Amino acid sequence: MQYNKLAKKYGTPLYVYDFNHITNQFNQLKEAFKARKSLVCYAVKANSNLSVLKHLKELGAGCDCVSIGEVKRALYVGVAKYKIIFSGVGKRDDEIKIALQEDILMINLESEEEMERVELIAKELGLKARISIRVNPNIDAKTHPYISTGLHDNKFGVDIDSAKRMYIKAKNSNHLEPIGIHSHIGSQITELEPFRAAARVVSDLVRNLKSLNIDIKFFDVGGGVGIQYKDEKTLDLYDYSQAIFENLTGLDVTLTCEPGRFLVGNSGVFLTKVLYEKNNGKKRFIIVDGAMNDLGRPSLYGAYHKIEVIGRNEDLSKADVVGPVCESTDFFAKDRVLPLTKHDDLLVIKSAGAYGFTMSSNYNTRARVAEVAIKDGQDKLIRERDCFEDMIKEEAKCI
Repeated sequence: MQYNKLAKKYGTPLYVYDFNHITNQFNQLKEAFKARKSLVCYAVKANSNLSVLKHLKELGAGCDCVSIGEVKRALYVGVAKYKIIFSGVGKRDDEIKIALQEDILMINLESEEEMERVELIAKELGLKARISIRVNPNIDAKTHPYISTGLHDNKFGVDIDSAKRMYIKAKNSNHLEPIGIHSHIGSQITELEPFRAAARVVSDLVRNLKSLNIDIKFFDVGGGVGIQYKDEKTLDLYDYSQAIFENLTGLDVTLTCEPGRFLVGNSGVFLTKVLYEKNNGKKRFIIVDGAMNDLGRPSLYGAYHKIEVIGRNEDLSKADVVGPVCESTDFFAKDRVLPLTKHDDLLVIKSAGAYGFTMSSNYNTRARVAEVAIKDGQDKLIRERDCFEDMIKEEAKCI
């Protein structure tokens, strides 16, 4: 890919996404699940650009949303209402009301207290809320603790006994219709056993519920399938699907999954230019025009991203790649072996398609960067770079 050409055309810092890669990832996942009824609901939080959502919608994807804003994004690009799930630990009353009025597939509940709010609001609207309940199976996903979600120490979901109690209450409610069950044990998982163990626990609960005439139609396994950032050994998708299928024997359910990182993570790169190098005698720094406000994963998680310096491969030594933000955590890599660079050299930071732009900010009054899509060899601007006037317009109204 002609990264220098794109950098010259659109400027840096810059996000670039390969839509053909996204298509390939989606089709592989659908193929792995073809033996059963399935619904792939893309986790919008990974990359919520409208063009990304529209592309996935055209492939047949639904959307897993964790705010009413994400629900509105999905509806805006034409995702079918019956393919939209509204998840998240803390939903405001107004968000619940909009989700019910929009008649999306279901609201995923995280607590008994939340169920009470949904029931009350549905009653006030004279509606019946289709719901699923997020079960916390207490399974160690063996991933970074900040993105582990399936243990009792995590804020997500309810335990098995609480879930069963909630389903019974929902079945007896005039304003709740339990149609799904959900679990999501974490992100960037590269081992098969946690998925198998979670599916076993949750499927046993479904059989118990069906014996009580609670008809669960959607078995949602969440997302979490890992990608390769460095040298991780990723899962075989057939083995992944079979680990779930083996626990669904006798159950007539639609398998639902919520991939985010898997679909878009390795579709994207972050382009940033070298401003200059600095050496304080003990440490070498490559100072670039991108920063932690643009791509925060390294500073937030200590996450690893491969870095390529275009056109340079000599005079290798360890360096920190850092940005202009006035924080010591403003870095993309530490002690990374990289070639000597010069002003305007282009760095390609890889695996940046997920949790990159969506987590960006205007910190230090820095403009959020432009986003570009590549499809069938053609490039297209899918988000313009912020300008100063846009950044201050809401404040300017108030002075």
